[in-house]
Amino acid sequence: MKFANSPLLSQLLPAWRARFVAALILLAFGVLAARSVWLQVVKNDFLQQKGESRYSRVIELSATRGRITDRAGDMLAVSTPVKSIWAIPEDARLTPAQARELAALLEMDVRELNRRLAAEKDFVFIKRQIPPDTASMIAALNLPGIHQQREYRRYYPAGEVTAHMLGFTGVEDKGQEGIELAFEEQLAGKPGSRRVIKDRLGRIVEDVESIRPPQEGRDITLSLDAKVQYLAYTHLKQALADHKAKAGGVVVLDAKTGEVLALANLPTYNPNNRLKLTGAQLRNRALTDVFEPGSTMKPFTAALALEKGRYRFDSQIQTAPGRLTIGNATISDAHPHGMLTVAQVIQKSSNVGAAKIAGTFAPEEMWQMFDALGFGQPMKLGFPGEVGGRLRPHKTWRPIEQATMAYGHGISATLMQLARAYLVFARDGDMIPLTLTRLDSAPVAGKSIFSAQTAREVRVMLEMAVQPGGTAPRAQIPGYRVAGKTGTAHKLEGGQYANRYVAAFVGLAPVSDPRLVVAVMVDEPSAGKYYGGEVAAPVFAQVMAGSLRTLGVAPDAPLKPVQVARDAALVPESL
Repeated sequence: MKFANSPLLSQLLPAWRARFVAALILLAFGVLAARSVWLQVVKNDFLQQKGESRYSRVIELSATRGRITDRAGDMLAVSTPVKSIWAIPEDARLTPAQARELAALLEMDVRELNRRLAAEKDFVFIKRQIPPDTASMIAALNLPGIHQQREYRRYYPAGEVTAHMLGFTGVEDKGQEGIELAFEEQLAGKPGSRRVIKDRLGRIVEDVESIRPPQEGRDITLSLDAKVQYLAYTHLKQALADHKAKAGGVVVLDAKTGEVLALANLPTYNPNNRLKLTGAQLRNRALTDVFEPGSTMKPFTAALALEKGRYRFDSQIQTAPGRLTIGNATISDAHPHGMLTVAQVIQKSSNVGAAKIAGTFAPEEMWQMFDALGFGQPMKLGFPGEVGGRLRPHKTWRPIEQATMAYGHGISATLMQLARAYLVFARDGDMIPLTLTRLDSAPVAGKSIFSAQTAREVRVMLEMAVQPGGTAPRAQIPGYRVAGKTGTAHKLEGGQYANRYVAAFVGLAPVSDPRLVVAVMVDEPSAGKYYGGEVAAPVFAQVMAGSLRTLGVAPDAPLKPVQVARDAALVPESL
């Protein structure tokens, strides 16, 4: 039987099936037509977006970082335009000769260059922040898949002199240390954006529109005086070299306003070249390193005694035989002195005298004074890593611990805390907050710690300490009356005092109307001398003298040769 005569074909299909199939076909065409109208007429943004994604790009417009200047407007940090070289690895088909030429211009190994160009990514940085002239030479090569973009690099004209004050930024031009980090929000600004059309090689062929203009970063004017900062840095550097010391720091404060005029630390680093930066160089020791301040704390003990009426300026204290036993411990003076007035206890730096004064206080009284002076708590200047030192609760003090705190042992502080505390003697008993930025208005009202009479009497004691018979005649300055106190403390290692020292000196000038407070710390001098009066006091004199003259502060003493006792006659301070 032939296929055409099959009885199956002779049977007619039901009419409804044909109509159903036709209806399905018409419905499908209707859905497609409706979808087409929806996409191309009603909701055409989807296709438009997909099309634009092939050629339209939104690129970021960098905001220029704000400048940092000193109080006189001298530039301390500025962002300079640089270029970064990037590539589309798929398009960067370089010949060996081209790769070698590019690597030579970028001062990088050709194998590293080839490794980056072989990455399975759509975008890779080859090298960032290269000089504009190098970028121009690379552009002239017209290499496929190799592109450039403008960025900014931070430049610090003063280099290592202001490194710890300013800090630095990273490759993204964001603050990572110091002022750069503390004032990141003000300095950074906000980037903008614009829409462009690029070809398949990433080249901009049309600038379409500006979406958001960049907001430039704000400039910051610091309280820092560049000339005073340089004085502090250079004299500290010389002192560390002379005494073969491990580290050191100098802080200079304006006693009238609380402005930080200088902050120098050593070791330091060059923020413009940080390839070999180490942790020791990076530490801002004046704010992050604590030490036992030693005899620099004795003036506060004397001030509390005067304030509470327990002693007068000329009250006598028996310090013979130069030793004092409390419990199982004995306190000693470096040299026995016998009967001393309270003023002479500070002048001669008697540990026994300071301990006997402290014995008349309740522990809570001393703790409240230390707390009011800011010890044991961060100053909240905004610097990263700032610490508050160690001041234990008074309820845990034993009698021997209270006695040693009277002369700066058993308590720790940063150099900046110590400098700020001495403001009470420079400001007739009150203390104002410190500031890192220039004040263009009157400082905030001070917080009274001691009466003006107490502060002035202690100031006289401090002036006695730098005169012949005191512990720091090397702190004297021709033409100016100065006042200050030495400190020499053993370093704690593993809970025990080691045969290593921290030499310190904190002082103010001119005594008749104090303008500046200068604090100096030298860590582990190892050239034979380690007393604060021998190591730190001369640095104070050099920095203070230069700073007073730089600021135009009038002399308040006859200009005559400084009277410095000979080494053999110099009475060293007690530890």
